[in-house]
Order: sequence, then structure tokens, then C-alpha cells
Amino acid sequence: MPAGLPIVLVPGLNCSPRLYGPQVPALWRLGPVTVANHTGDDTMAAIARRILDGAPPRFALAGLSMGGYIALEMVRQAADRVARLALLDTGARADPPEAQDVRKQRIALAESGRFAEMTDSMWPLLVPPDRRADAALKQVYLDMCNDVGPQAFVRQQKAIMGRVDSRPLLPSIRCPTLVLVGAQDELTPPHLAEEMAAAIPGARLVKVPDCGHLSTLERPEAVTAELMAWLAA
Repeated sequence: MPAGLPIVLVPGLNCSPRLYGPQVPALWRLGPVTVANHTGDDTMAAIARRILDGAPPRFALAGLSMGGYIALEMVRQAADRVARLALLDTGARADPPEAQDVRKQRIALAESGRFAEMTDSMWPLLVPPDRRADAALKQVYLDMCNDVGPQAFVRQQKAIMGRVDSRPLLPSIRCPTLVLVGAQDELTPPHLAEEMAAAIPGARLVKVPDCGHLSTLERPEAVTAELMAWLAA
């Protein structure tokens, strides 16, 4: 890895810098670390442009879930600036109609003052059954939801609903790429990671055992080790 290569981390939907809290100390030793703010716009293109405007000229880029959608849009807009790419618990496909229907329901709840109820109902989808009673992990998730808030959540959902299919982009990616997914991820299942890794030349596919969608928080040591190896490869 080039010495001091800056690292840009993009959180997921309803997530804040807390998502990468376990990884930042280790990554910081390798180069400047920035956790992007992805809360101010309601399209993927605008979110990506805003992050690129504030990013270093060339950097390593990692995104989880919605952060992965954003990362792919950043590559679409400025591939020459992305030196390394990590796609965590995410996918390259456009939002299917059935997912959009669910998002519209969640937007309605958030806009009607039921944001806390809505975020609580999402928790079981994020982690495997044996982690759903993990009060400490759930509290981190709820704290992130409160960091984002209902208005930004609505903007994020609209951006996700409008995202383009990034599968045609994948074969053009030439930087070292890590594709990582929790083996028990229900929201972005492993077959989506397999699809991306197969299409990106030279991509490394990692499935983290006993792990759901919030891999950086559920299995922090394993994910940190994989990110360190990705940066050192």
C-alpha cells in the first residue's frame, strides 16, 4: 500500500461514524481516515458528488450497505481517484419494486412521527437470530439511527430507491477490490456479494461466519483484519 493513502469510509442507511468505530484506530495507523457524511442529499449522484468534493485527490474507499451503493456511484463519477475499493454487505443491483414498496411504508412512518417505532422494527433484519437479544449491539444501532434522524433517513431512502443498476460498471473496475459479506446477511445476502466479486476483475470475496448485515460491529476483529489485508495487498 502507498504510504499514507487516505481512507474514506461511507456508512450505511441510518448509520453514522459509529458503524466503523471498531475499525478506525487500526486504519488510522495506515493513513488519514474520513467517515463521509451521506445525510444531506436525496439522490445517489448528489451524495457521491458531495463526498468526492470533500475527499482527497486519491484514496481508498469502503462502503457498507447503502455506503456500497454510494461507493459504486463514486467510482462511476471518478474511477481514477479510487485507489482501492471495499464493498461490504451490499449489492450492485437497482432497487426492486417490492423493496421500494417497503421503503415507501418506512418513509411514511418516519414522516408521521413514528421514526423510533420504525427503526426498532428493522433491528431483527440486521442481525442473525442469536444476536437479536444483544442489548449493547442494538443500542449502538439505535444511537446511529438517532444520529441520522428522520429527515435524513427519508432522503437516504429516496436515494436508495432511485439508484441505478451498477452491474454494468463492475467489469470496468480495475483497482484492488474487497467484497465482504456476513454469511447470515438477510438484507444483502451472500449471493449478491458473489455476483459482484465474479464481475470485478481480481476481486477478493470474503464471507464472515456467524455474521449478519452489520459486519463491522458484529464481527469487528474479522472485518478489521480483512480491511487491513485489503489495504496492504
